[in-house]
Amino acid sequence: MELDDITEAIVQEALRIHIALGPGLLESVYEVVLARALMRRGFVVERQKAVRIQYDGLNFEEGFRADLVVDSRVIVEIKSLDRVASVHSKQLLTYLRLMHLPVGLLINFGEALLKQGLHRVVNGLDPDASPRLRVNRFLAK
Repeated sequence: MELDDITEAIVQEALRIHIALGPGLLESVYEVVLARALMRRGFVVERQKAVRIQYDGLNFEEGFRADLVVDSRVIVEIKSLDRVASVHSKQLLTYLRLMHLPVGLLINFGEALLKQGLHRVVNGLDPDASPRLRVNRFLAK
């Protein structure tokens, strides 16, 4: 399955959840519901995945926790805020680099329109490399 297929499915489910539940719930609620929806679609989803990092001879068994890792290829960072800060995208990029993964989605369920709270972050990929940009096409509808 291509990365665009995975990210498109994540966005579709996030939109369904946002329409059904609306903004304002705890991040943990959106995390559980989104993980379950993706697993029902056949994806392997890891929640609160502890990531070990090493730096300068130091080992951190839990350097950070990724909210969701989908099919071992896409990190989903979930927020429920009025507005995300630029540091959240930078944080996701750091997670992608440390896990050697190509793409992540920062999804802020706190926005009135989920489309405003969706950010695609790439690591080592041209952000416009996909000829289909299915995530963007889906949001334009």
